[in-house]
Amino acid sequence: MRAWLRHTAINLRGSYWFLPALLTLSALVLSILTWWIDMRIGSNWTDRISFIRATKPEGARSLLSTIAGSTIGVAGTVFSITIAAVVYASGSYGPRLLTNFMNDRGNQFTLGIFIATFVYSLMILRIIRLPDNTGLFGTPTGEFVPQISMLVALALSLMSVAVLVYFLHHVPHSIQINHVVADIGRNAIKAIEKRYPDPHDGADWIDRDVRIGEAVSSRKTGYIEVIDYDTLGRIAERQGATVRLAVRAGDFVHPGVALLWVEGTIGEDIPGSLRSAFAVGTSRTQSQDIEFAIDELVEIGLRALSPGINDPFTAITCMHWLSAVLTSLADRDLDRDADGRQYGEDGVYCLADDFDHYVQRSFGSLRASAAANDLAAKLFVDAMGSVMLMAHRHGRDEPCRMQVRRLIEQAREALKGPALYELEKRSVALLDNERRPPFGSTSGHDLA
Repeated sequence: MRAWLRHTAINLRGSYWFLPALLTLSALVLSILTWWIDMRIGSNWTDRISFIRATKPEGARSLLSTIAGSTIGVAGTVFSITIAAVVYASGSYGPRLLTNFMNDRGNQFTLGIFIATFVYSLMILRIIRLPDNTGLFGTPTGEFVPQISMLVALALSLMSVAVLVYFLHHVPHSIQINHVVADIGRNAIKAIEKRYPDPHDGADWIDRDVRIGEAVSSRKTGYIEVIDYDTLGRIAERQGATVRLAVRAGDFVHPGVALLWVEGTIGEDIPGSLRSAFAVGTSRTQSQDIEFAIDELVEIGLRALSPGINDPFTAITCMHWLSAVLTSLADRDLDRDADGRQYGEDGVYCLADDFDHYVQRSFGSLRASAAANDLAAKLFVDAMGSVMLMAHRHGRDEPCRMQVRRLIEQAREALKGPALYELEKRSVALLDNERRPPFGSTSGHDLA
């Protein structure tokens, strides 16, 4: 149940209807509240305040009609611009980045404010009475203008103008490649700090043999978006069993794929309860999946290094942030599950990821493309050197050295002449220094 709730919360966060619907509902409640206040105090209170001029019925209707018409028109324009920006980002940076733009609160809030202002104006427009209005049985009712409601409508229209100015700045800023990459990198580092809060204790505990006991297989098809470790822990503790996960958040499963292995005696209803701790959806999310952010940076880098685009400086930016992500991982205790729980807590062992896994997932995936580009290959070595500065202190620098060695092997087939000579010179200087890697800066200025 908790996995489903977290899965639903992720979907709501990435929707373009939830926040606008919430703001629209708030506008409906606000219109009822301000109408009630106006009915209680009447519309003559403005006569006692010199700088507030009472609005006449005809002027109030005209003003509210203008506000409602303009805001719903701008809302359509805002939505069109947002969709165009999302399509552009998807085509330029990769379809997996759609989640990042869908989760953008700025776009959702902008759309919601315009719709809420439109709805509020309509609700107030219907309660304005002209002097010749009649009620039931032809009884004259007299004019009525809700002055406080009019002031609130005017305030909402001014807020809409401010939000429009913000939106016109936010959209082009949000699709700039440096901002996109930096946002992904910062989110990855925040996720690392949350998941691995403890410093490295000098040893990595990795349980390679997870196939112990009875397998519990998936009955759904899709990507694992959320794993509820608390539910797994309660079931394992109640049954006196040990649960070893065979998958991690972000993995693709289908019927027949083992989700976990249970060591111990379990009842017939327990496999169903264990399956309920896994929320399966149609796409990966960043909720418990650090590798997803890493894969996004790798995807942008690979696209930038492709022959059709040939933009090594975008790839260099991605490697800068990947080095920052690995540096953040190098000095942390990685014996944690996706919710930050210690391996084996309550008898639950997640699929372990060591530092080598993250190095291979990031720079290992970029290595082949970087080796064919002079600038990218040099930055690759420098970035690995900056990670080794931290990893060397904790005995984790060997995966970085291995990536540099493999880069040189592949570069010898793609580069030649001075470019290959300079790259080998950098690599030899880095690999020969066992005590302290000499490359501590990845600024990108020393690429020649």
